[in-house]
Amino acid sequence: MCGTEPYAHNHHHGETSAEPIGDRSPAEASGPVPAGSEASAYGLEGLDCGHCVETVEKAVAAVPGVESATVDLVPDGISRLTVSGTVDEAALSDAVVAAGYSFSTR
Repeated sequence: MCGTEPYAHNHHHGETSAEPIGDRSPAEASGPVPAGSEASAYGLEGLDCGHCVETVEKAVAAVPGVESATVDLVPDGISRLTVSGTVDEAALSDAVVAAGYSFSTR
């Protein structure tokens, strides 16, 4: 449990998934992408609340080359991480896993 909500919920950190995260292009996934940057979308599991979203966004934003990172939360499902910038996928995965969540490529 993250401890930020007044009610309890379970986290399933560290589980892996290779399920697709949707048919939308990364640019359609969430919000505008800064001009001149590339956007990519990835799947995340184990996120249940706003605190989880903040944790992942902060961890991914610290990866060199990341211009922006946005998470669209799907509690008890596959959330979408949209990243703009020129970034190594392995570095993104490492940051997400270190934060306690699972990461999957599209």
